[in-house]
Amino acid sequence: MALSERLNQYQPYALTILRIIVGLLFIEHGTQKLFGFPAGGHFDGPLPTLMLVQGILEAFGGLAIALGLFTRPIAFILCGNMAVAYFMAHMPQNFFPVNNQGDAAILYCFVFLFLFFAGPGPLAIDKK
Repeated sequence: MALSERLNQYQPYALTILRIIVGLLFIEHGTQKLFGFPAGGHFDGPLPTLMLVQGILEAFGGLAIALGLFTRPIAFILCGNMAVAYFMAHMPQNFFPVNNQGDAAILYCFVFLFLFFAGPGPLAIDKK
């Protein structure tokens, strides 16, 4: 059996690991905005409404993605959210993502787009 054929049997589990890790990383962005944890957030004091909404989407959307709960609809919403975040917050600073710190927003956007089409993988609440 060829290497690619042997690796194909693990593809669903790799998808599950990708989903969980991306969800956990995304939660951090939300908790940083909402609770200042981990330290290094952008705001001291009350958040502007748009940042509050973004923090809620990141924290609770990331949790849903990590658990594999409503994966496709949540991934679709978060994909669009990251596209909007990139064009509103990063693109105006500079054209190049490496210079406007928009790399993560672009990567999240396309990983969420992938999850929308691929689904959650075998180890997800959606599969119960």
